[in-house]
Amino acid sequence: MAETRAPERTTNRGPGRLLIAVYILFAIAATSRAGLQIATKFDEAPVAYLLSAAAALIYIVAAVGLARAGHAGRRVALACCSVELVGVVAVGILSLADRALFPDETVWSGFGSGYGYIPLVLPMLGLYWLWRTRHDAS
Repeated sequence: MAETRAPERTTNRGPGRLLIAVYILFAIAATSRAGLQIATKFDEAPVAYLLSAAAALIYIVAAVGLARAGHAGRRVALACCSVELVGVVAVGILSLADRALFPDETVWSGFGSGYGYIPLVLPMLGLYWLWRTRHDAS
């Protein structure tokens, strides 16, 4: 009797493609913003601009991890989404508690309010998608 196997669930199928597309869109937006800010007015708010550049790098690597969909890709995406969530929450709290720390906004300032709070929601969706598409041991 043939054994039936559950269909393989990967991160780059179905809604995962939309998630990857949003990560790529945010990678482009954050890279463009950080690049322009670093090139034209880095001395005004270096920490804020470097944080935007770090966010851009995380978005790029997360998109690649989700797109690769293998074990290594999942681990990379998990690390990126986790760091991203911690970063958004930490920078969000700090940017509201002491505005002097960030004289200019970052992608993650105010929990991503400048981007419609998508930077706050995106890592949660990424972590949920990684959990949802995990391979069951059974």
